[in-house]
Amino acid sequence: MLQMQLAASRSSQEMTSLSGNAAEGGHRPKVFMVIGINTAFSSRKRRDSVRETWMPQGEKLVQLEKEKGIVIRFMIGHSATSNSILDRAIDSEDAQHQDFLRLEHVEGYHELSAKTKIFFSTAVAKWDAEYYVKVDDDVHVNLGTLAATLARHRSKPRVYIGCMKSGPVLSQKNVKYHEPEYWKFGEGENKYFRHATGQIYAISKDLATYISINQPVLHKYANEDVSLGSWLIGLEVEHIDDRNMCCGTPPDCEWKAQAGSVCVASFDWSCSGICKSVEKMKFVQERCGEGEGAVWSALF
Repeated sequence: MLQMQLAASRSSQEMTSLSGNAAEGGHRPKVFMVIGINTAFSSRKRRDSVRETWMPQGEKLVQLEKEKGIVIRFMIGHSATSNSILDRAIDSEDAQHQDFLRLEHVEGYHELSAKTKIFFSTAVAKWDAEYYVKVDDDVHVNLGTLAATLARHRSKPRVYIGCMKSGPVLSQKNVKYHEPEYWKFGEGENKYFRHATGQIYAISKDLATYISINQPVLHKYANEDVSLGSWLIGLEVEHIDDRNMCCGTPPDCEWKAQAGSVCVASFDWSCSGICKSVEKMKFVQERCGEGEGAVWSALF
């Protein structure tokens, strides 16, 4: 029998028994949020940019987890070939930095929706978090502001937070973001239902658990952000459109900061992120972020 109920309809003990490794009696640390940074085999430069800017390293990463309950991991699956040179390269990188979450998933650009489901299922099984966050590896995140933003919604049982949009359904073949199932969305130039842009979004514990339980029957559309939106749109969920989660790079984020609204995340729409450059991400951090010290301040 399919377990289709929301987590809110069950006790926390029941939900734990339904969550992957937790079903085997494993201990799940209680944390505030788990951030999964979506990355690929070819994205070493992007990962290094993140490490050199907003993601603490070594003991500071461990300290962040223990003191603030903030877990950050690069999430990546495996190659189609067992023990390939790509997998060995990630193993070596992980041995050095210890900041990966390896997923039981075969990497591929057209498999991002499946990867998202597996990330939430894996994270729910490993950590008992209040929020689960997905972010791309070419986005600059202000950790202190992100934590403070999510903390404001703690009293709400089921929230989906991000920059909500409703993009066009592209029926033309051989174009980026083509939707093979365009016919499901009606005739003519239609738009998708409202959903959070894929660069960064957060969902609360009950929703992540719902995805974990029901992942075998959750439909995957061509675009990962659309897929997530489709899994949640029919549920009793509060969609929170937070425009501070989709700031542009300077001067956009500077203007918002001057107006008293510090950005949660900044990225360059024109090049799909921060263009892999360490220098560019450091520039964004200096001009748009609060700096590393903000991570260690009292967040709540």
